[in-house]
Amino acid sequence: MDLFRGIAYNVKGLVLGLRTPRLLFLGMMRFLVVVLLALFFSGLILFWHQELLNLVWTMPEPGWLLYLWKAVSWIVSLFLSALACLFSYLVAQIFFCVFIMDTMSRITERLVTGVEVSPRGASPAGVVFHLIKQEIPRAVIPVLAMVVLMVLGFLTPFGPAVALVSSLVAVTFLAWDNTDLVPARRLSPFKTRFGLFKRNILFHLGFGLWFLVPWLNIVFLSFAPVGGTLYFLETKKR
Repeated sequence: MDLFRGIAYNVKGLVLGLRTPRLLFLGMMRFLVVVLLALFFSGLILFWHQELLNLVWTMPEPGWLLYLWKAVSWIVSLFLSALACLFSYLVAQIFFCVFIMDTMSRITERLVTGVEVSPRGASPAGVVFHLIKQEIPRAVIPVLAMVVLMVLGFLTPFGPAVALVSSLVAVTFLAWDNTDLVPARRLSPFKTRFGLFKRNILFHLGFGLWFLVPWLNIVFLSFAPVGGTLYFLETKKR
């Protein structure tokens, strides 16, 4: 049942986000920040792809090796572009989107409960610093796990199976990135929040399954903070 609840809560958050002008604006802003950074870093890699490959394999003389070199060069460039997108996500999350996501979560909390619960005795600057600090492990852990699994899939004959596992791991952690917004804002310890995540793995997997659907995943990722906040607030009432 937790798996289906996760699927439903992401849809519920998307509907609320599209119906609320402030949430709609912030969701689109978050999407644009990530896309622009990804295009910038990917463009740099594609522009310098020959120079980057020459660091590993110098372009051979004309012949069959030259065709192999060209094929390898573009495969390497596509792989580096994928890494650039992951790096763009990390940069955007830590320095930009964490604030957009937190604002979306705060708006959702006020819509649902009528009041925003703030930690006692914490200054605004302290809360901002805490949000940035906690975002680093929350964003770095899933990306590192996905990169390791991608490399294993590239080096072993179990590529398709590893690709499936890496995708499921990535979307599960991405789901947690959204359901963790309220407890992180209330300054709950990381160990406590990670424990909640581990106890609700199936829910987070279901919540993140929408992130695997082409085209729709962009929309769901942009408004996932709304569904993640709804889940935490409504679950806490029980």
